[in-house]
Amino acid sequence: MEIIEKHASFGGWQEVYKHHSEVLKCSMKFAIYIPPHEKDEKLPVIYWLSGLTCNEQNFITKAGAQKYAAENKVIIVAPDTSPRGESISDDEAYDLGQGAGFYVNATQEPWSENYKMYDYIVDELRAIIDSNFPTNKVQSIMGHSAGGHGALVIGLRNPDIYKSISAFSPIVAPSQVPWGEKAFTAYLGKDQALWSDYDAVELIKSSSVKMPILVDQGSEDSFLKEQLKPEILADVCREKDYPVTLNMRDGYDHSYYFIASFIENHIKFHTSYLIN
Repeated sequence: MEIIEKHASFGGWQEVYKHHSEVLKCSMKFAIYIPPHEKDEKLPVIYWLSGLTCNEQNFITKAGAQKYAAENKVIIVAPDTSPRGESISDDEAYDLGQGAGFYVNATQEPWSENYKMYDYIVDELRAIIDSNFPTNKVQSIMGHSAGGHGALVIGLRNPDIYKSISAFSPIVAPSQVPWGEKAFTAYLGKDQALWSDYDAVELIKSSSVKMPILVDQGSEDSFLKEQLKPEILADVCREKDYPVTLNMRDGYDHSYYFIASFIENHIKFHTSYLIN
């Protein structure tokens, strides 16, 4: 593991590392903010998953989260969104291939060789973080857009690992919207029965464990009606009596201006479950 950035921030350190991923079979980067803490103190972790076209830089440079992570004494880890490199399969479109891993384990060629972002986030990256940084191995997960989809799916499928889930503008029902249909067909194949493992709405329908979930969605989001459809999540949670908090934020769009406006709320939400 190689450190490639280190910046003092609110008494702590914003760092970026590069490492070889055995799961993805390529070099990967992740960002980590470590708040000020005592020498032997162990801290909880919040994982942030970014959306389409993003990498490990978007969140750490635009969300303004370091201040609130320092105040609440939580580590925040922000990985890249897909495998990267000249030998890694890609697509000319922004919503498939590099920068668009969708946090699934691909089963279809040519993607299945490298696109195992689900396993990378849940297993490999978490092990790296716990082995190299002052964590207490207690974590929650959050994300934005396609990363919000990833956070919901990973959290819902692993209630024994994550304490809470939150998302900004998530793709809640990827099996029912163009972004998800395109990515799932490419990565998982045409059998839609296999898509349900990566669809938050379908996972909630079959869930026996109720996890705390916070979702913020902007009313002026240009992707709201075609790609995000939070009403589908609201409906299924109502039917299943599932405890989700869905905030429709009047006037806000899909950008990091929106995320920066409410990131403090999300960090405090997770902290309430991470620190008992």
